[in-house]
Amino acid sequence: MTADDRFGRLDDDDYPAFTMGRAADMLNTTQGFLRALGEHRLITPLRSPGGHRRYSRYQLRIAARARELVDQGTPIEAACRIIVLEDQLEEAQRINAELSRTRTADHPPQGTAERPGSQPAS
Repeated sequence: MTADDRFGRLDDDDYPAFTMGRAADMLNTTQGFLRALGEHRLITPLRSPGGHRRYSRYQLRIAARARELVDQGTPIEAACRIIVLEDQLEEAQRINAELSRTRTADHPPQGTAERPGSQPAS
């Protein structure tokens, strides 16, 4: 692996670049909070060869959202469920929009093509 390969990963949202301590500091929370998110299966940090938890930027964004909900008084179990449901809704909306685009491309709206034998309007 070259130095360019290693540093290129820093732009990867899924690269587990942050230790648990650093992640907790960045989120202004405790390591226990991050462990609780793992226990509730909201995020599953990758493990270093030594077994230490490592978090990606994507996982930190999810943890930050959970932290916002908990700070607003939502129990952690409910916060985790809300985030999962929000993610599922976003994915369903993306799939729906993609299917709508495909359907429109395959079947243009009726009435836009001329009928055989008709005269164009002057």
